[in-house]
Amino acid sequence: MSHRSSLAAVLGAAALLTSLASNVAAQSTDTYRAATDRLIDAATKDSAAWKRLAELTDTFGSRIAGSEALERAIDWTLQRMRADGLENVRGEPAMVNHWVRGTESAELITPRRKPLAMLGLGLSVATPPGGITAPVVVVTSFEDLARRGDAVKGKIVLFDVPFTQYEATRVYRSTGANAAAKQGAVAMLLRSVASFSINSPHTGTLSYDDSLSRGRGTSSSGPAVRRIPAAAIAVEDAELLHRLQDRGQKITVKLVMNARTLPLAPSRNVVAELRGREKPDEVVVIGGHIDSWDVGQGAMDDAGGVVAAWEALRLMKALGLRPRRTVRVVGWTDEESSGRGGLAYRDAHAADMDRHVFALESDNGVFRPYGIAVATSDSAMAMLKRIAPLLSRIGADSVTHGDSEADVEPLMNAGVPVAGLHVDGTRYFWYHHTNADTPDKLDPADVARCVATMAVYAYVVAEMPEVLPRK
Repeated sequence: MSHRSSLAAVLGAAALLTSLASNVAAQSTDTYRAATDRLIDAATKDSAAWKRLAELTDTFGSRIAGSEALERAIDWTLQRMRADGLENVRGEPAMVNHWVRGTESAELITPRRKPLAMLGLGLSVATPPGGITAPVVVVTSFEDLARRGDAVKGKIVLFDVPFTQYEATRVYRSTGANAAAKQGAVAMLLRSVASFSINSPHTGTLSYDDSLSRGRGTSSSGPAVRRIPAAAIAVEDAELLHRLQDRGQKITVKLVMNARTLPLAPSRNVVAELRGREKPDEVVVIGGHIDSWDVGQGAMDDAGGVVAAWEALRLMKALGLRPRRTVRVVGWTDEESSGRGGLAYRDAHAADMDRHVFALESDNGVFRPYGIAVATSDSAMAMLKRIAPLLSRIGADSVTHGDSEADVEPLMNAGVPVAGLHVDGTRYFWYHHTNADTPDKLDPADVARCVATMAVYAYVVAEMPEVLPRK
């Protein structure tokens, strides 16, 4: 056989395989189309999901871990899930962080008096009772801070770092107080991690270095470095302070924070199921986190994720679509401050972790969905791509690689294929961890499309004969 003939044969075989693969994918898609079209039609026919989301968040407001509001919201959710006829509805115990903000304020003292829009960072320590009044040094990076050396000692450090990408920018929120404390600063302020601002501060968790003392003291190497209070200020105020420094004007700020960290508190993960008709011990998990920060109403972050998953399961039940495997909704607790809900779920289900076949979380707002972002093996991703065309009619047929969402990360680390709902994130960091996270920011039609996307993936993965390959 000539090289040309050999090449033609190879190309012909490749084309045949491609055609066969396309036919298999088409057949796989068509197998489930009737059922998934019913799910999409039911999800998008009205605003039921948005209305339930609004009722939850309007009734209970913000739901920080350890709060009465969170536990009342969990009680309400479990009661409504039982009324919907969902199965094995329960609260699974979890011990959670209990941080209380208390009263707080920040004020520019010189060169003029002006209140600063601020929110203390979650898990921050308090200031002394009378507050801290000190000069401010504005820095633009950790390297800039290091170059200042002893010049920041006894001062308040402000990290004025413009938003680029969340992971790149939030590192200053997470660890900026540690870096400032180690150079002798008495407090840390942060330009809010926000892609847009209307004088709106954004809170979020910080993470103290274990080497930092909780109070005054000494170590073998000398005086212990203390944990310092930390707060986010609005973008506009951060830029104001930066301009003042650039002009050489003296900046003094008074910071008052009465935050407290209390002992761990009991909470629960919300769990409800539709038991599988053939393989009930094999489980597909869908959900979001039911806790929020203590500002706004936690509608976008992340009551919307919980309600979208809940509504997806309710529709399967209402339509009589019981797949061969169990579909389980989880509303994880305490995602925001510690991730303890996700860890508690992993520990409670350690014995059956090998029977978890897929986990899909929504924690980026229930905005217009594009599809899913997968954190698993290429072979599992290929199988999920065979499901995606079922969602093309609502524009949610994208399947991309992505990072794991926080609550399903412990499952991913145990080998479970996981994914996150991939949505239009244009406005997410406008409202993230602010007083503006309220239901009006969400379009009922987009919420409905998120319900449909979660329902289709949950149903098909729970129904198809094969399971997704584990990582």
